[in-house]
Formats: sequence, structure tokens, C-alpha cells
Amino acid sequence: MTNHDGPGRDDTVTVVGIDEAGYGPLLGPLVVSAVAFDVPACLFHRDAKGSPPDLWRLLRASLSRRVNRRDPRLCVADSKVLFKPADGRGIVLLERAVLAFLSQTSQMPTTLGALIQMTCPDLGPLLADDPCRSGEELALPVETSVADIRTQRNALRADLESAGLRFRCVLSEVLPVGPFNERVEAARNKAVVLFALTTRLIERVARLTGARRLSFWVDRQGGRMHYRSPLMSAFPDAHLEILAESAEFCGYRLSAPEMRRRVHFIKNGESHHLPIALASMTSKYLRELLMLGFNRFWSSHLPDLKPTGGYYEDGRRFLKDVGPMMARLKIDPRRVSRLL
Repeated sequence: MTNHDGPGRDDTVTVVGIDEAGYGPLLGPLVVSAVAFDVPACLFHRDAKGSPPDLWRLLRASLSRRVNRRDPRLCVADSKVLFKPADGRGIVLLERAVLAFLSQTSQMPTTLGALIQMTCPDLGPLLADDPCRSGEELALPVETSVADIRTQRNALRADLESAGLRFRCVLSEVLPVGPFNERVEAARNKAVVLFALTTRLIERVARLTGARRLSFWVDRQGGRMHYRSPLMSAFPDAHLEILAESAEFCGYRLSAPEMRRRVHFIKNGESHHLPIALASMTSKYLRELLMLGFNRFWSSHLPDLKPTGGYYEDGRRFLKDVGPMMARLKIDPRRVSRLL
């Protein structure tokens, strides 16, 4: 496919990857992120999916998709591969890549609060209402250095220019536990909540970039196999065409005046498309920074408390450990623990 949806004045398509972190845990926020690149339309594949080119290959001078401590390049891959605290691998690989890409569009954020303002400015009021928040003043980077980020930023910038690519933005949607529970109660389905955050990101990317041709690539969400009905509900004024629907891949074309979008959902998307992998890393990085603040809040009251990642079994242990203090502080448990 050379021109996405037919001939037009533009010679680029804005390719957007979307993925989440924190859909399953008992504690902590749900984070969904989108990253966007302008890609020359002539590089798109002539296949039924209208697949974008392999950005790992185009950016191979500055990026790798495999962890190798001897490789100075940024690693962009599924966040679950890069973040393994049990193996002593913290957020450093996430941090290097996310901050290097963010630095393509503006100054590198120097605090968690600045990162939030850049990627999800509407989060402020939700955080202000979160009884367990802490750490907006946390200095960034946490596990690497400013000098390292600058070096990576410069190498990535040169690689993007050489490949004819433009990095456009990083955007996130974050739901702390309290608002998450409220929306799940209203929708009676957390998959509906996740999809609503995804479509909000689609609209935010469209407004920010002003792109006429957008190609969204989303990691398949839970067990959902078809997306026609929720897309029609989210974009009622658009004409929807089904391009493909299978267990591995779903594709849809949305068209309306001033709107030309393709929205694709792909199984194991982080292994197929760099933008999805980078979105996965962004979501995980932001969630882990917020969990760091969450753990700091509780350790300020219980110095010997073992921190948690928020996942189910350890989350139950954590809730048992903080239960008496939660009651003493008069914190509503529904603002700490999710409805499942």
C-alpha cells in the first residue's frame, strides 16, 4: 500500500502504537499510552493489512529489540521482557528509551510531575484526589543519567532523520484506583473502561498531530476478538468498514469529513510493531513511577513495610499489612484496592 487510503496531497502517514500496563493488578493505576511517528507512505507494505514498515530495521543504528548489556543502543521491546525486578532488572531500560523519545519533541522532563504534565495533563485532578499519592517531585531519570539520555537522544535523532521518519508525540491516559473502580461500577465491565481510554487516546493523537491519515496499531485487548460495535459507539459519525477480523488480527477503516483512520488490533502486538512496543514501555514506565510513589506513601507510615508491584497475590499480602494503618488514616479501601 503506497498511500494508505488512496491518493492525497500528503506523502506521510502517522503511525500510532497503543498499549496498556496495569490492566490485571489488584493495586495501582491502569495506564494506556500512545506513541506516534510520521512515516513516508511509500514505505507501507502492499499487503491486506496495510502494514507499516519495520521501524526496528529502519532505526537499527540507534535501536535494538533484544537485551544485550554490551550493546549501547536503546532497547525497544515488550515491557514484560525489559522489566524484571526478580532478576534485578529495574526500570532502567524502560527509562532510557522513553525519555530519549520524549526528548525528540521537547525538553526531557526532570520530575515525575513534569512527565505527567507532558503526557497526561488531565491526570492532575485525579491525583489530587488520590489519598495514597506521593512522589510528583521525584527527580528523573531515576536509574540512569541525564548524560546517557542526551547521548541516546542525539543518536536517535540522527537515525530518525536518516530514515525519513519524524517522532510526533507520547500521550498517556491514567486511571488511579478510585476512578478505575467508579468507571468499572458504571460500565460493569473493565474491558469497556480500557477501550474508552484507548478511543480517547485516538482522539487526542488526531487533535495533536492534525494528521489527515492515521494508522493505529493496538495490542489486542484481553479476550476481545471483534471491535466493530465499540468502534461504532465511540465514533458514531464515521463510516466503518471491516477490513479483516480473525483471532490474530482485526482491521477497520473509519472515514468521515476530515477523518481517514485505520484502526488495527493485533495479537502480541509488541513483538510485531515497534510503536506498540514503545507504547507498552511508556505505560509500564509511568505505572512503575506511580507505584514508587504509592510505596513511598505507605512506607512513610510503616517503615518496615515490604513494597509491592500491585499484582494479585502480593497485593493481597500488602493489603493485609496496611489494613490497620488504612483504618487509622480513615482511607476508603475502594480507593486503594480495585474491584475485580
